[in-house]
Amino acid sequence: MKYKRILLKLSGEALMGDKQFGIDNDRLTQYATEIKQAVEKGVEVGVVIGGGNIFRGMQAEEGGMDRVQGDYMGMLATVINSMALQSALEKMEVNTRLLSAIKMEQICEPFIRRRAVRHLEKGRVVIFGAGTGNPYFTTDTAASLRAIEIEADVILKGTRVDGIYTADPEKDPTATKYETITFNEVYEKGLNVMDMTAFTLCKENNLPIIVFDMNKEGNLQHLVDGDKIGTLVEL
Repeated sequence: MKYKRILLKLSGEALMGDKQFGIDNDRLTQYATEIKQAVEKGVEVGVVIGGGNIFRGMQAEEGGMDRVQGDYMGMLATVINSMALQSALEKMEVNTRLLSAIKMEQICEPFIRRRAVRHLEKGRVVIFGAGTGNPYFTTDTAASLRAIEIEADVILKGTRVDGIYTADPEKDPTATKYETITFNEVYEKGLNVMDMTAFTLCKENNLPIIVFDMNKEGNLQHLVDGDKIGTLVEL
């Protein structure tokens, strides 16, 4: 087992599966199964999920809504997704804790760093909801921040593509994949891995990122075993 403690970043859009909106139960079950298998190997797992399948603050701003209001609505959308993943995991008898950056005592614990670390040490999956609790920050930034706070070994960014390419592989058939790339090369080439705030946080704290295809069964297991899956970004 290569990584003892990971932070898994999932996009909200990935939870839609083939739907146009909301949560696809089959996709949710697949993700929960993958996470359970990692936990059974002794990996400590933290998770951050986006909220784009329900609501995106930036789209709301384009429609004339106040950006701050839209961002808070987006944070609440991440809590809905987090609760869905928590439910799927608990159905599989995986112990989980949902910690929120916005206080909602009836449904989750407030985020307290020491408590989060304690849960991880006890083998519980810790899901971090509500982003950073602040507007103007993405869930990518929340993932970077939480990973640094819990001293994760790596951020695993699960996407629809199997790594970082020279161009968008869905639009450009000539795009080629990087096996490994440095933080500086990503800056120089203008590649879109995470938003700049999130990415810079990882670089400054020497936290490697692996971008991989979460929808391919078994990929998460291969990664925690140390197999070369996706693209590794490091100093």
